[in-house]
Amino acid sequence: MMGKHANVAIFVPHLGCPNQCSFCDQREISGAVSAPTAQEVKAACKQALRQLGEGARQAEIAFFGGSFTAIDPAYQRELLEAAFSFVGPQGFGGIRLSTRPDAIDRDILSMLKSYGVTAVELGAQSMDDRVLEMNRRGHNAQAVRDASRLIREAGLELGLQMMLGLYGDSPQGAMETAREFAALGADTVRIYPTVVLRRTQLETLYQSGEYLPMEFEEAVELSARLLEFFGEQGIRVIRCGLHDSPSLEENRVAGPYHPAFREVCEGRMFLRRALRLLEGMPQGEVTLWVEPRNLSRMIGQKRCNLLELQRRGYRVKVKADPALTGDGIRISF
Repeated sequence: MMGKHANVAIFVPHLGCPNQCSFCDQREISGAVSAPTAQEVKAACKQALRQLGEGARQAEIAFFGGSFTAIDPAYQRELLEAAFSFVGPQGFGGIRLSTRPDAIDRDILSMLKSYGVTAVELGAQSMDDRVLEMNRRGHNAQAVRDASRLIREAGLELGLQMMLGLYGDSPQGAMETAREFAALGADTVRIYPTVVLRRTQLETLYQSGEYLPMEFEEAVELSARLLEFFGEQGIRVIRCGLHDSPSLEENRVAGPYHPAFREVCEGRMFLRRALRLLEGMPQGEVTLWVEPRNLSRMIGQKRCNLLELQRRGYRVKVKADPALTGDGIRISF
């Protein structure tokens, strides 16, 4: 199971985004959240250094907002210069940022590297041109392929972000997107279930009945499949589910959300694996052995995995086996 990815998150509003994607309310957010100054970036880094101590070397300074390289170049450099002064042996391990696939070229990447950027994440969301157009992304899948190639050629870590349940998409389409992410050589992935937010095109489509968000159960099952797939490909999933925030709670109209969404999906992934191992085996008492840190995942939230296995005729005990590594499961009767 992939560990948590530490960073000092700095939100940069969608000042450079030319589009209004179907699911996005960032223009509303941008009107309410001021753009950070260089001094505010430095203050955030200083505070994080005090809190993390030696652990800062494993952390990164992260500029989020989705369109960093599309904002004013002078402002980009101002923020990067402020952050770069905290990167090094006594500071953070590097700088990562998220941006649009159509806002990357060799000159931009050269500039980013000169300021200590180590990872670039692209808001790909889908690799289906039809889905991208229906959701007003303003770029196509080829833009993701081209930007990914340039990022890898520059020697930077490549992160790709995908959304589940977009308008016009399907679980099969999401799996195709995941397979293409792997083919592009992604180092990290973020998985975001689509929720309907107020004041978005998606809300209009939802209210008219033209768009139906994924059911929670469907989103969990698909996310569990994706977690397993990316794990098999050696790709780190550094987020699965939306970040819990008062703003999300206030503005969410519909769609699959849980403050511990990743934990729910990891539990489902372990249930899927256990069911595959038990297929064809006689019902009755069984012990499932997992790595100690995976005990809660195998049991599931509110013991849901044990209850499901019991419903299928298996009286299960879950025990720790320190000899196991990764996400493996061993069975004994």
